Amino acid sequence: MLATDQLPEDEQARPQALIMLTGLYLFLLLVSLGSYGQPIALFGLMLEDTAARIFIAVNSLCCLYLFLGLWQRQRLTWYLLLSYNLFEIVNTLVTLIWLPRQELERVQGMPVDPHSLVITNLATVAAIAWVSHLIYRRRELFTNRSPYLFFNG
Repeated sequence: MLATDQLPEDEQARPQALIMLTGLYLFLLLVSLGSYGQPIALFGLMLEDTAARIFIAVNSLCCLYLFLGLWQRQRLTWYLLLSYNLFEIVNTLVTLIWLPRQELERVQGMPVDPHSLVITNLATVAAIAWVSHLIYRRRELFTNRSPYLFFNG
């Protein structure tokens, strides 16, 4: 029996996979916060101004919850991570198919290479799918069954 097996659950050493996932979703939270006020694509539409700000605020709150849920090893977060990642995959694919390249060029103010656009979006989908696979396989790391982030009731 290891010495860490005798510690309470919240004091046990965190597995490296959980540390990396927590860091990834902290990074996504920071990226989301940093994009506040910028146009954003959502299911083939380009959101701008107030709509973009509202969406980014909601997305930032989701990322904050996911980050905190990972930190707390909350079981509910395991389901939410998979759902959020599925949303991101579907959004990326729908936007890739339905959003005209000209709309992206208008928003960016510069030409967009169509081949690079496809490759980077498909690489993003593959990366999200890979992370989702890792999350799915590591369900046992999410040991906190409390529905609350800060109270173990």
